[in-house]
Amino acid sequence: MTDKLPFLPFALPEIGEEEIAEVVDTLRSGWVTTGPKTKRFEEDFTAFLGDAGLHSMAVNSATAGLHLALEALGIGPGDEVITTTHTFTATAEVVRYLGADVVLVDIDPATLCIDVKAVEAAITPRTKAVMPVHYGGLAADMTALLALTKKHGLKVVEDAAHALPTTCGGKLIGTLDSDVTVFSFYANKTITTGEGGMVVTRDAALAQRIKTMRLHGMSRDAFDRFTAKVPSWYYEIVAPGFKYNLTDIAAAMGLHQLKRLTAFQKRREEIAQQFNEAFIGLPVITPPLPPAGDVHAWHLYVLRLGDGVNVGRDAFIERLFAAGIGCSVHYIPLHQQPYWRDRYGLTSAAFPHSQKAYERMVSLPLYTRMTDADVKRVVAAVRTALA
Repeated sequence: MTDKLPFLPFALPEIGEEEIAEVVDTLRSGWVTTGPKTKRFEEDFTAFLGDAGLHSMAVNSATAGLHLALEALGIGPGDEVITTTHTFTATAEVVRYLGADVVLVDIDPATLCIDVKAVEAAITPRTKAVMPVHYGGLAADMTALLALTKKHGLKVVEDAAHALPTTCGGKLIGTLDSDVTVFSFYANKTITTGEGGMVVTRDAALAQRIKTMRLHGMSRDAFDRFTAKVPSWYYEIVAPGFKYNLTDIAAAMGLHQLKRLTAFQKRREEIAQQFNEAFIGLPVITPPLPPAGDVHAWHLYVLRLGDGVNVGRDAFIERLFAAGIGCSVHYIPLHQQPYWRDRYGLTSAAFPHSQKAYERMVSLPLYTRMTDADVKRVVAAVRTALA
């Protein structure tokens, strides 16, 4: 009798010796909070995006970044911000932090990204901004969305938590004509700093506001004050800010994760292609591919059960877990969540595409530490679970 294979988790980060050595160097340096390595990480991130006109600002989470972006844009009570129901609550909750209202819309059933026509139908005189989510690593239809928002004079904040290094129309997400783009470096993302995020904008005034508000509304941060060649202890509080800075310990990881991002993406794409080929002929819907010439970040591999399947989604997941395969669901839509449902009187019928996708979707393991043998295990478990 063969030993049972170990449980294959849904996600694992790939941390190398370079990251470990950089973190150790940071600990020994004595500068463990926001300092020289965070600054280097920001500079390297701008360089990776390849646009010197961008400002990249490291924060302790993408949620913090989204909050800072909306605050800098002046979103407040009486305003409405449109986003998709098919996202994690962080995308929407930051709107409520500011006293503004969230307007949720459905997704495109093919891409699972925000439906631009639904956005247009939801615009009112109170609408101030739109927050598209690049779902799973595939870019939303930013060409159509940016044309729409320009026509109506609306701000755009891209939730790019899944979208590094996604491209749209041949351009990296982060370099488009939106007002602000926010990336995530959470543990299961395409690169990680454990917790963390990056806010990117071309607007110098927005960048200055975000820098000020990410650290208590101080006119100068500690790194500026304590590294000056002349006494410079003085600072001013110019706004009631937040505590959203990224530490040098986290940035130390990011410096090397960023160098490996291209290789990470290629491996994720290889695994996704293996899944796609293995699932041909099965009663499932595989994730949508990017337009020709564009890059999918493959943060998630979301499989949807087809119409002819005789097993429910929940039972399907139970069978995968029984086979030692970790998986998840992205997401339980916001219209299903008690707070959002009750506050805005939402019903599943108002979001048919998100609802149908949710009822049939499961996110399979997809991370760079997976071996080809791991991929085959997942495929075999999927086939058995469908039988």
